[in-house]
Amino acid sequence: MPTWLLVALGGAVGTSARYALSLLVKDRGWSSAIGTGTVNIVGCFLIGLLYTRTEDPVLRRTLGIGVLGGFTTFSSFGYETLAFLKAGRIDLAFGSVAANLVLGLLGVWLGQRVGGSAA
Repeated sequence: MPTWLLVALGGAVGTSARYALSLLVKDRGWSSAIGTGTVNIVGCFLIGLLYTRTEDPVLRRTLGIGVLGGFTTFSSFGYETLAFLKAGRIDLAFGSVAANLVLGLLGVWLGQRVGGSAA
């Protein structure tokens, strides 16, 4: 099976898991931020585990990019930031964190403005 198809199927699994978690959070009456935080933390943990347990490029792509990418892109962000730190590139690690935070918030704000929300 082509790797791109495995990644696509993995993405479907990841997004379905994310949706199931959001329903669980909603059913319990919790804030959606609890679901988001849980997804981000679990995704970071799982990508860290994946990349230490296998170097198989097909598994890394299928599970890392596909499943965890569908579940949360924050896991990739966490892995990349740690890789910068391990490489001694503190400047790139903190620059990436700052840029993702500021530009991510700006993107949400801009999307809301373009979409017509007053928030």
